[in-house]
Amino acid sequence: MKTVRVLVVDDSATVRGLIRMLLARDPLVEVVGEAADPHEARAAIKALDPDVITLDVEMPKMNGLDFLDRLMRLRPTPVIMVSSLTSKGAGAAIAALEMGAFDCVGKPASGQRELFGEQLLASVKAAAGQRGRTMQARAAPPAATAQRPYRSDGRVVAIGASTGGVEALIAVLSHFPQNCPPTVITQHMPAAFTKTFAERLDRLSAASVCEAFDGAPLEPGRVYLAPGGVAHLRVEGVAPPRCRLWKGEPVNGHRPSVDVLFQSVAKAVGARAFGTILTGMGRDGAEGLLAMRRAGAPTIGQSESSCLIYGMPKAAFEIGATQKQVPLHMMATEILRATSAA
Repeated sequence: MKTVRVLVVDDSATVRGLIRMLLARDPLVEVVGEAADPHEARAAIKALDPDVITLDVEMPKMNGLDFLDRLMRLRPTPVIMVSSLTSKGAGAAIAALEMGAFDCVGKPASGQRELFGEQLLASVKAAAGQRGRTMQARAAPPAATAQRPYRSDGRVVAIGASTGGVEALIAVLSHFPQNCPPTVITQHMPAAFTKTFAERLDRLSAASVCEAFDGAPLEPGRVYLAPGGVAHLRVEGVAPPRCRLWKGEPVNGHRPSVDVLFQSVAKAVGARAFGTILTGMGRDGAEGLLAMRRAGAPTIGQSESSCLIYGMPKAAFEIGATQKQVPLHMMATEILRATSAA
């Protein structure tokens, strides 16, 4: 396999050294250069032509978001944002992902260096395979506008996503009506980011979107996003079913896990559900979606051509968990059609 060439951009020499050390553990990844600010980074990109860039959000002379915006317009390159796990950092990370950053990894807290290294390596290697098509998922035509008023049939919608999921979920939920189907979502995301992301989705959608809390009722017009890092989101009970937060161990390397959500929906709701799996690395969600289909729920996956990473939808498709694959720009229409009482 070809070596992945990485440029590390961060104003902290300590952080640059840490990233270099962690990436050096993989013989297929090479740090070819470092830059302390966007001006140095611009020169380094021209000279080194890296496959992937790791980029700090907050830097002198020009902040990371302004630099990312220019980079994506003038020289699109896969970028991994390395953000502080703060409210400000979370807001910047969500903005960066909307602007076309491939992924965002939170700077490690005490005792989390190894996990940070694993996440960073996985993101860097996945991003390298997307060079030249980093903007593709954003180029889809707008979703079709509903031609008639929507009324939910009460079916619960469960959605799972990972890398590329920020843009994908925005594309779906921005077309949900105020009385959308009751919806639960697990998106792989650092703990500090999901509240900010839920608030962003709430502003962009006519529906009410928030971070899930234990006991939250699943009713039309409500969308719940699993809190990152601290617990798995499950669905339990009837009339109405409710969100439950379960502080179990990571599943498939993730907490929250899409498989945990989907399997709970299959058990609690059965055929009165609708399963959707979106862009993302790995296999999380495939087995859970298969459980939903076996329980009688309709299921769909995002099409390869519209995915930033065709990992999770591919895994689900290969084991027969999805009944069909749908391009992102038609995803909201498909969900609303299948859950309409009309």
